[in-house]
Amino acid sequence: MPHAPGSKAERPTLRDVAKRAAVSAMTVTRVLRDDPRVLPGTRERVLAAVAELGYRPNAMARSLRLGHGSGLVGLVVTNLANPFYSRLALGVDSVVAPHGLKTVIGNTRQDLDSERELVADLVGRRVDGIIAVPAGGDQRHLAAAVAQGVPVVCASRPPAGFEADHVLVDDFGGARNATDRLLALGHRRIGFLGPPAAVYTSTERLRGHRAALRAAGLPDDERYVRQGQQDIEQAARAAGELLALPDPPTALFCSNNRNTIGAFRAVTAAGGDTALAGFDDFELADALGLPLIIQAYDSDELGREAGRLLVDRMRSAPGGGAPARRTVLPTRAVQYGTPRPAPEPCP
Repeated sequence: MPHAPGSKAERPTLRDVAKRAAVSAMTVTRVLRDDPRVLPGTRERVLAAVAELGYRPNAMARSLRLGHGSGLVGLVVTNLANPFYSRLALGVDSVVAPHGLKTVIGNTRQDLDSERELVADLVGRRVDGIIAVPAGGDQRHLAAAVAQGVPVVCASRPPAGFEADHVLVDDFGGARNATDRLLALGHRRIGFLGPPAAVYTSTERLRGHRAALRAAGLPDDERYVRQGQQDIEQAARAAGELLALPDPPTALFCSNNRNTIGAFRAVTAAGGDTALAGFDDFELADALGLPLIIQAYDSDELGREAGRLLVDRMRSAPGGGAPARRTVLPTRAVQYGTPRPAPEPCP
């Protein structure tokens, strides 16, 4: 008599995968753990067998081995309205899902109290690990989670006051490169738009921006700096303030995609020819019809690397394993449209 659909007897086992891929069960386990010692050809064969058979690891058994019981990974982000975080989440999930883990996303709205409550709730629900984009410099709640045996990986922003694996973007170098490109076009009055100063990425990108200005012999001019914008509307208002100055900037460097889109709206509304450079690529950037320099990076890979670090840390014995690791992803410049040089000075 055939088994009922979805019954336990129908589910492929790890040994079924090993047989299909013509490898040992231990090799299958190593592939699913992202063991770097597995040869690429063997890894591809095993993953193909996993896909063909629809194999899913036994999450409960894996969780019991790890000393937890939820089969969940918590992803703590600061602004779900920002498409960056959806790409980050997809990257994380692509790595943890093959290990039988499900990703649970929590939004802190860049509020430290919300983050504390969210992390405490995740720990209370016995998640197997946490990937966090910290909302601020006070991270004692994340350190407490680690002390309770929950592995934590920080993404986009580093840990503060405790040791943890983390993956960052080259914020300083990318911002300096974008500003250098504006300088090369002849711009000398360049405004800066960014999130709150307490945000690590905002601080690092402003630091890179200022380093480029100083290298060009230009002073730091606080009149041209606006920080604190967390959404498109706030960014548009801040950009409008800069464009209304008696001696307005001829170019704007925007340190994230929300600020870039807001600046685009302000420049369009003003009907001016202000040049734009931004950090973080975004959909339809090529369709805005405005020359735009973007400092881009692979946000999916940021999530994948955070997921790899977390899975690897979960395999380590409590209190053991390798020292905290730091990964920095490079950025690259993308040019949409024809670069907009600085206007000729009036005679």
